[in-house]
Amino acid sequence: METPGVMSASLGSRVVRRIDAVTDADAVAAWLAEYRESPQTLKSYRRETERLLLWLASRQLTLGDMDREALRHFEQFLADPQPAERWTGPSRPRHHPQWRPFRGGLSPASRRQSLVILQGLFTWLVEAGWLSHNPFRLMRDKSRRLNNQAPGVQRYLERPLWEWFWQWLNGSLEAGQSKRGFYEHARRRFIFGFAYLLAPRVNEMAETRMGDFQLIEGRWWWSVVGKGSKVARVPLPEDMLACLADWRKVLKLDARPAYQDESPAIRALDGKRGIGHNQLYRLIRDTFMQAADALEGEGGDPGYVAALRQATPHWLRHTSITHQAQSGISLRHLAESARHARLDTTSRYLHTEDHEWHREQQLHRLAP
Repeated sequence: METPGVMSASLGSRVVRRIDAVTDADAVAAWLAEYRESPQTLKSYRRETERLLLWLASRQLTLGDMDREALRHFEQFLADPQPAERWTGPSRPRHHPQWRPFRGGLSPASRRQSLVILQGLFTWLVEAGWLSHNPFRLMRDKSRRLNNQAPGVQRYLERPLWEWFWQWLNGSLEAGQSKRGFYEHARRRFIFGFAYLLAPRVNEMAETRMGDFQLIEGRWWWSVVGKGSKVARVPLPEDMLACLADWRKVLKLDARPAYQDESPAIRALDGKRGIGHNQLYRLIRDTFMQAADALEGEGGDPGYVAALRQATPHWLRHTSITHQAQSGISLRHLAESARHARLDTTSRYLHTEDHEWHREQQLHRLAP
């Protein structure tokens, strides 16, 4: 299925176009170009806008035809894309003949996130003069329905599950393991150690160079260009230095990287080239699935097995920040390490009050 060159709706004479576009696809591309410096955001936004354009094309509609009723139908479609054989299928490369826009119907949270993204698109297109109206303006109780901030972060591995997972990840290799097997085993340990100890986003991990681990005035730091192209430094825990040294030993390098070393930190099977965001994403997801199979085979907690099957690379960031908070790291320093612009974003990772509330609630009994 290819994204169609959907023609724009005819606009009233009072609308002045402020972008150079001929089709709806051109106009959407102009909006997406605003996010080219944030690869993961761009990928997410492109996916949601492509779904919308394909749905409009299937109904012979344009963005300009998108009124409140059409928006309601699209929201229902996100929950259950039909006909399934046309819209849903397993993950495939984008240009594979069996590629489909959906793996299945979206959950309420995913539908809400999709609408949040598309609301931003329509707002921008109205300002750009491509559209004369924004259907989201007519959505009743929009502030509640499109509020995508959960009261607390739930997509993380609880500490007992993380401890089991890390032990499983560091388990002994089978006898007679090949050099490739040994290499992949060591690489996975470095990737998950890196993810847990420093809370990077997946694109930040893929783009990290060895020289980004820097010794400054006797202390080791990780220098990272994060969301919004913001440059930050994060302190390296001792365990991260140990993970880095172990990984570099596998690569036959000195324990500590040299200044301005531009070689990739996470490497392909040849030990030299870096790996892309998508490859790293799949590697982490595959590892979680293998761990889920192993835990299920041990008769582990079904809830933990389900969590591992659902886990994505971003769960590692949530897990890291949550466990740092539980370890007693102050909110201010936690926000700096997580590189959050607002403290209230970081506070969503603090579960202490939930535990205290739950403990006190047990005082409320049916009988004294």
